[in-house]
Amino acid sequence: MATWPYELSLESFREAWVLTGEPFWRNVFEMHKDKMQIKSPNVAIINLEKIFTATFRLANTKGFQVMGLRDLSRETGISMGGLYAYIGSKNDLASVIEGVLRDYIDQVIGGLANENLSPVDFLRAIVYGEIYMMQILNPWYYFCYMELKGLPKEQQQQAMDLELRFESYLINAFQAGVRSGQFVCEKPELLASHVTAQLQQWHLKHWKFKQRNIQMQEYAENVLENLLLCLGVKAGTAAASTQQQKRA
Repeated sequence: MATWPYELSLESFREAWVLTGEPFWRNVFEMHKDKMQIKSPNVAIINLEKIFTATFRLANTKGFQVMGLRDLSRETGISMGGLYAYIGSKNDLASVIEGVLRDYIDQVIGGLANENLSPVDFLRAIVYGEIYMMQILNPWYYFCYMELKGLPKEQQQQAMDLELRFESYLINAFQAGVRSGQFVCEKPELLASHVTAQLQQWHLKHWKFKQRNIQMQEYAENVLENLLLCLGVKAGTAAASTQQQKRA
């Protein structure tokens, strides 16, 4: 039975990558436990969910720059001393948010290079994988796009590096297709920037797609179709590739 990334439904993605609930928060703890005073994952994951969920809520209502740790303490019910066991400062909190998203982009999108995918299917998996992550981890993406740019230079650089990191995976996929003779691409960096901007619309302007009743997979496929046209892939190639996946 085909599974992600050979079968590109949301269900197959969720089976491969658990980005919600206790397993997700346990992974967040494992990624950054060296920066925390709390060493027990069973204790940490409960409060980590409270801390990050409250951070996203406060950032959306009053702005992360205005938000203080005392606001976070009141919102979570965790004492100031308790918060310092998890984060040393607001900047540390922002760095962890960026770091979690970066790690998952590396795992989910970067890991596709290890799969036996054709150039078209490789790009399809990148586009669908990123859209699915934006849907599931929407507060994390939104925070990194909207809030990090207002922080000190180091955090601003992290936000830019996060975007460039994703674009590097697209560029590598373009170049692999060019080497195989299936793509034509004279300006891969520029094309990657265009595609990234299109994908970002899904979490920045989601209200617009909801209003127009545009579904997630529909949007992902439209982004892919436009991308393949830019790469010189004939109409129908992507659809044929999908049918081959379904028969696999």
